[in-house]
Amino acid sequence: MPATMEYQSLADVRDVLHGRLDRAVAPGLFSRIDWFEMLHRHCLSDHPPHVLRARDGEDEAWLFLAAPATGQMKAMANWYSFEWGPVFLGDGDGATRQALLDALARRLLETQARIDLYPLEASAPLLASLRRAGWIGVSRAMGGRYLLDVQGRSFAEYWAARPGRLRSLVRRKGRASPFALSVEDRLTDALWDDYVAVHARSWKAPEPGLELLRALAERESRAGALRLGFARIDGLPVATQLWTVDRGVALIHKLSHDRALDHLSPGTLLSHHMFACAIDGDRVGRIDYGTGDNDYKTDWMERRIPLLRIDAFHPRYASNWLPAARTAISALVG
Repeated sequence: MPATMEYQSLADVRDVLHGRLDRAVAPGLFSRIDWFEMLHRHCLSDHPPHVLRARDGEDEAWLFLAAPATGQMKAMANWYSFEWGPVFLGDGDGATRQALLDALARRLLETQARIDLYPLEASAPLLASLRRAGWIGVSRAMGGRYLLDVQGRSFAEYWAARPGRLRSLVRRKGRASPFALSVEDRLTDALWDDYVAVHARSWKAPEPGLELLRALAERESRAGALRLGFARIDGLPVATQLWTVDRGVALIHKLSHDRALDHLSPGTLLSHHMFACAIDGDRVGRIDYGTGDNDYKTDWMERRIPLLRIDAFHPRYASNWLPAARTAISALVG
């Protein structure tokens, strides 16, 4: 029977992990301890951390959760998270990992009334564990994640397969483009000031997580993984993109451009340049455009992964019955 533990401090979690979810060993950004630390500090500080661990010998499963209210848990994730899910350590097979999830689900049932988990790429193992433990669990699709698997292609080969309207737009706007395009891999205060200035003139609402993005850019810059792109006119930044590249995967975190220059398409021309740098320069195997069903992503990407949400309700609480029924109906009707 796996043993379970709970932690209300990410500093304690870091101590227990002993580097096992650091950059060198974690499979990707969104399972690294430093990601959860940054995300909680800058975006979820009003939700106390609640991290669960199940262990059986050398095999472990971790759930990084936060508590928005008494008796409620949610995934330690938000709109900056491309994915969330159980984090496994060790070489255990599927049955071992399922047993670890079962133990975590039982532990949660002892103290919690409701759990919300999103964004998941696969919900079946965790949902099965929750239901076996006694939870009323519902899984439903909520948006998607957009990916490009390069499969050894050059940028020219990739670009030849893009929709004609996109290739035509880049050809027309690039013919007499006033923009100087660049990609930086080391963050400076001046570059960050330029990033913030572009965002202030962007079509986007004020950035609620600018401190998180700064912390991410600083960490990735130190690791050589930052790719901060700019389009400039006479030195003035008018479009910017924040990417990171690690282990052959490029993540597109944020795009901004000066909306007054929409007619010149600075964002599209910068995307064209950054995709070329990632594919031919960094030789990435995958580019990940993250979550959100924005129409423009389909022009650049070739695959969409449905993202799932699990809502779990403790049946002992009568106040959960109506929300559980409504959630189940919503899942059925899509």
